[in-house]
Amino acid sequence: MCCFSRPVEIVSNTNIFARSSEKGRQYLVYSMTLSAKEDVAMILPLPVPANSAEDAVRFISLKEYPEFFNHLRAGFPEPKSLGRGLKDDEPNEGKALRVVEVGEFEASFVPAVKDFARLDERFRLPENAWEKLPQYRDYGFAVFKLKQGAKTIHPMAFEFPRADASKLFFPTVHIHDGKVHAKAAFDHSLFCQRAGEEKHDVREWRESPLTAAQFMKADKAAGLIDGPRHCYRKVINGEQTNEDILI
Repeated sequence: MCCFSRPVEIVSNTNIFARSSEKGRQYLVYSMTLSAKEDVAMILPLPVPANSAEDAVRFISLKEYPEFFNHLRAGFPEPKSLGRGLKDDEPNEGKALRVVEVGEFEASFVPAVKDFARLDERFRLPENAWEKLPQYRDYGFAVFKLKQGAKTIHPMAFEFPRADASKLFFPTVHIHDGKVHAKAAFDHSLFCQRAGEEKHDVREWRESPLTAAQFMKADKAAGLIDGPRHCYRKVINGEQTNEDILI
């Protein structure tokens, strides 16, 4: 879910990378071009196990690797012909959530919808928005606080525990104006890597001709990229059903 706490003018060129990590967790990297008239928060839902701890999400800085998605796209040169690739016992209410500095922005993990009350009001969705999104009742949320203006946001990266370790999750639901629409305009490039014997369905994805180490700077990618493996890419443009993607 690409969701903003305040209306934004433009969101485009969204890139998302996903890969399984250890112990059923998942890496996620997200970037976009954004224009906003005020400070906003971008909220990404995460299908985490119930009652996940407040430190369950590990935020990863890619400030020193802003070219992450540029290099990832370079691994997919235009083909000559189209192909398919494959604890605490105290109640938490009222206690401010932990804020982590990650590169050029601040981030927090919100364990459940009710915990948004512990964030600054500027960085929450309208309360009635969650009533229209019952599928996120049991989700946690990564919240990134972004400054006003027009800019390309350097990649935001983190690792989170999954409720279903067999699926890779891509947060693609849109809420850009405080409202939930059945359809939304997509301008997305999705990337992933498969690990081990994973059987993610990538029949409609394009496979990179080379391994990731041949076009990515794995030493700058903070462990997010598995160098010896190939990557997969799927481009989604135009009006689409407004929903998240799992493979």
